[in-house]
Amino acid sequence: MKNISYKKKGLNSMNSKGLDYTVLILAIVGTINWGLIGFFKFDLIEFLFGNMTMLSRIIYAIVGIVGLYMLSYFGRISSLGNEES
Repeated sequence: MKNISYKKKGLNSMNSKGLDYTVLILAIVGTINWGLIGFFKFDLIEFLFGNMTMLSRIIYAIVGIVGLYMLSYFGRISSLGNEES
């Protein structure tokens, strides 16, 4: 019975792996942008897509949603520690 639950869990984690990598890349882009703003007063998103255009607002919103999604990593990281014990 335990083997079946592990297989299901492995299958679910493989399905979300692509999403997790995409989220991680978007989060890195967002943090680099905030670093550029903090250190150099240069907003890369504004430079590329315009000052608060619809496209730049969508990008900011997606990065914000990514940050909220990344909160789920805390639960998954702590559950990994419990599985190995």
